[in-house]
Amino acid sequence: MASELDDRGVAGVRERKRAHSRAATVDAALALFATRGYDEVTVADICEAAQIAPRTFFRYFPSREDVLAEPARQMAARLTAAISTAPEQLGDAGTLDHALRSVGGYVVDHRDRLALFLRVAAESAASRPSPFLHLADRERDVAERLLARRGALPPADWRTRLVVARGVATFRVWLDDVIARDVPDPLGHLDELLATR
Repeated sequence: MASELDDRGVAGVRERKRAHSRAATVDAALALFATRGYDEVTVADICEAAQIAPRTFFRYFPSREDVLAEPARQMAARLTAAISTAPEQLGDAGTLDHALRSVGGYVVDHRDRLALFLRVAAESAASRPSPFLHLADRERDVAERLLARRGALPPADWRTRLVVARGVATFRVWLDDVIARDVPDPLGHLDELLATR
């Protein structure tokens, strides 16, 4: 039993180190993209700034574009996880609110990284597609996850799709507010916006 605990402890430490190194790589890449511009930064530049080998970079990210899209991927993963763990008694709108609030907490905890990400994504949109261009696909995915929670089969009807579209639009307005200015109670502000739709 002790060896099982030791193995899990070692694996946990390894996983935390890997997550920390991955986050540091994202931060280094975003700082370079912000300073030089996305098109002027190579994978070698990112590796040097993050103090990792190219092999390590490609273990974390298939491409330079993937390192830029990582903050959006993290938010999408948190949204999916929060939908899966929402209390069973919640309907579609309540489940989505629960999930968006979870993502809101992530945004608050990582505000500086996300502000830099949004700035770099906006500045590089002319030379590469924005990570948010596939928002309609993500909305469809969220709607289908809501259906799955209640045992319904796709496609989602207009009511479910509208719940998701309104929730995502509300979250985007909130995100703009939180990134652009100092909001004294960001999660309270999110609750206020979610309650108005």
